[in-house]
Amino acid sequence: MTHNVTLPLTVALVEELWSKTYNPHGLPDWSHIFPYYHQDIVFQDSIQRVEGFKDFEAMCQRLTKRCRSLHMELSNVNQKGNVISMEWVMTMSFKKSPTTPLYGSTFLTLNEAGMIIKQRDYYDLWGDIFNYVPHWNKMYRKIMKKYFG
Repeated sequence: MTHNVTLPLTVALVEELWSKTYNPHGLPDWSHIFPYYHQDIVFQDSIQRVEGFKDFEAMCQRLTKRCRSLHMELSNVNQKGNVISMEWVMTMSFKKSPTTPLYGSTFLTLNEAGMIIKQRDYYDLWGDIFNYVPHWNKMYRKIMKKYFG
């Protein structure tokens, strides 16, 4: 699959497109940013590594099915060379759990044609979730401090 992109991916365009992706009152829609992803995209986060656009798109659809709503607030969107970085707060509402904010950052690596060839997301999934679970929040932080702090 080859996507035809007319506008180069810039900081301003990332801010515009990603702000349209996540809806505080409904499900996310990635269809308008998919054309910026190369067919050989490598996506990695704290949970998984996905290679190829088809698998990346399927991963996005799985997240959509799990969520009641998903909202993302971007900050500090910057570009250095062929890498666009951003910080974010993603607030998710799953079907059977309370609304949970996750704090993280994303690095988008662009190839020579300006398409996203690599996306690396960084976040502390369990720490952000356990912050809202009584008793687990203190225990998790204590364990993390003991072994990693």
